Amino acid sequence: MVLRFRPVVTSRFALGLLLSGSLGNSFAAELELPAVNVQGQDESGLSSQTASVGGFDEAPLLDTPASITVLNAVRIKDQQARLLSELLRNDASVGDSYAPIGYYENFVVRGFSLNAASSYKINGRTITGEQNVALENKQQVEVLKGLAGLQSGISEPSGVINYVTKRPEEVRSVTVSTDDRGSGYIATDVGGWFGSEKQFGLRANVAHEDLNSYVEHANGQRDFLSLAFDWNISPDAVLQLDAEYQDKQQRSVPGYQLLGGTEVPHDASPKKLLGHQSGSKQVGIDSLNLNGKFEYRFSDQWKGSVSAARSKVVIDDYSSFAYGCFYVTDCGLATFGPTGDYDIYDYRSPDDTRRDDEVQAAMTGLFDTGGLGHELTFGTSAFRRVIDKRKSVNEYIGSSNINTDAPTFTPTDVPLNDKHRRLDSRQYGLFVTDRIRFNEQWQTIIGGREVRLDEKAFDKNGDQERHTQKYQFLPQASLIYKPVENVSLYTSYSKGLSLGGEAPWTTTNDGETLAPTTSRQIEAGVKYDWRRISFAAAVFQTRQAYQYAKPDGTGLFNYVQQGEQKNTGLELSANGWATERLQIATSVAAIRARVTGSGTPQYEGHQAINVPKLRASVYADYALPWVNGLAVLGGVQYSAKKSANRDGTVEVGDYAVVNVGSRYTTKVDGYETVFRLSVDNLFDKRYWRDAGEYMGDDYLFQGAPLTARLSASVNF
Repeated sequence: MVLRFRPVVTSRFALGLLLSGSLGNSFAAELELPAVNVQGQDESGLSSQTASVGGFDEAPLLDTPASITVLNAVRIKDQQARLLSELLRNDASVGDSYAPIGYYENFVVRGFSLNAASSYKINGRTITGEQNVALENKQQVEVLKGLAGLQSGISEPSGVINYVTKRPEEVRSVTVSTDDRGSGYIATDVGGWFGSEKQFGLRANVAHEDLNSYVEHANGQRDFLSLAFDWNISPDAVLQLDAEYQDKQQRSVPGYQLLGGTEVPHDASPKKLLGHQSGSKQVGIDSLNLNGKFEYRFSDQWKGSVSAARSKVVIDDYSSFAYGCFYVTDCGLATFGPTGDYDIYDYRSPDDTRRDDEVQAAMTGLFDTGGLGHELTFGTSAFRRVIDKRKSVNEYIGSSNINTDAPTFTPTDVPLNDKHRRLDSRQYGLFVTDRIRFNEQWQTIIGGREVRLDEKAFDKNGDQERHTQKYQFLPQASLIYKPVENVSLYTSYSKGLSLGGEAPWTTTNDGETLAPTTSRQIEAGVKYDWRRISFAAAVFQTRQAYQYAKPDGTGLFNYVQQGEQKNTGLELSANGWATERLQIATSVAAIRARVTGSGTPQYEGHQAINVPKLRASVYADYALPWVNGLAVLGGVQYSAKKSANRDGTVEVGDYAVVNVGSRYTTKVDGYETVFRLSVDNLFDKRYWRDAGEYMGDDYLFQGAPLTARLSASVNF
């Protein structure tokens, strides 16, 4: 960025008269100097230098001993992302883990699945993950890869997704969009500061979307509203409040299953809705997320904060679900038949309610002792998660084949069951962490969280079947060495506690929620900021108890915790400005995932299900020099083949998907206007994006075909 101005210097005599107020036109003696060029760098772009998900406050990524990806508002806008999956494809360590269209998404990070109960946060506070969080009011999405027991308490070894909301600012914008299927989208972003001293800030985001899915019969709609409020009470006190509500209605798209349990379906169309019934209902997901934070600065060295949040999701789950072939002659499998036959179930589970409540108080201080610098944070937290739901109705209504359109069957008339509490999990924590600086090169971060878990699980009739009371100390320690200011080497160790899984309906202990499990991780990495680009590399090893439906030899299964899954991997990334006009965001992840000690030999000795050995992502943004305001965008996502069953005997193939786009910024009637075009899967590649497991069963989901999206944003 170059600023050019021409300074004018007035002579000393004229300046003296000017200051005395007696300068007349005839005395204006001026000396004009040569033009001066002032150069600076536009730091906005794809990369971000800080994140809050790695600790208890925002910190530079270079000083954070963890592997973190930050996907900022620039990436969200330019990729026209509406779903988290459309954004997380930029990180090679992340993949889908049962993310069907029309339902809420889940993901696998470093080969371990995220948990809807504990892995998702907004502004650092836990939310219910059984929702597709809207991106319209998000400033950035932060991905912490690996254990986060110190920061989060009970969490999965896969990591944490943290959404950071936009704060109030002077903004007036409208965005409209459509795609090649005729979907309609409109969103507004309005904010500003008011009050006698501009101490109050407000920002509102509103969006409506008519979803025309590439899958037939799977259209839907979405409405979203959010408010952010900031109050600068004094120079030392700030209050921030956020509220967002979303209602989404869309038919859920069931996944495919292996043919005969041994073969991937051939020539399957991603546009086909398996088991379609004309009278079936849409899945409705209503979500409400509230959070607030009060921060007070006691001095230049000490500050404290109190934050609280509530997240509630109500799912009206209806589906014509394609599953197994038990009612097909000579089949009787929990997968599709060898020739593509499958059964259709009328599945109903309305008013499925999940609620998370969390409160945290923390204090942070800076001080020196014995020549050592300390950044001490300590505090306490309380978290509660409850699940209230009915025993689902899941009745067989007919059978069909993947190569034909399903006939219309008579829906079930089985009445709904009563609603009961299924889980009441309470977590209390005391935490402390200290960043100790020995000198300019060496620092260490040591800390831990003492967790008290009080969890009650109930059966489908509301009767208590388990009461777990557990105390667990979760330590975390890391060492950071900075040989020079822009290079950081680190190593870390952490221990985590994860909630137990729920036994699927195909097991003998259907509906049982298992006890929490512990996990451990060691990691080492290097980060290097060179000019305007950031490089990072990390190696890790993570271990977690293995939870699965164990065959008992009689054709039945029992959901158990037995054995261990160990994932070892390498991550590489580069983000930032490669040249004055070219930005890049690249990542590579190589993971070896193995199961041992499970008691089921066929599940061991090979790559774990749905974890490719290699995944890579490249994204670029190039501003064309010959057309002011025009940029071309593009990227490639690659995945190696993946196991599609726990036996490791069936694999889905590798794939590479090419995406292109453009951005054009101009003035329309004096208003800044940005046009964006995105074309995903340019070559209409057919591939299986997800070969994961859900509730004890294996499913296959295809990637989206060629999709084009066009939008226009006007800033008033």
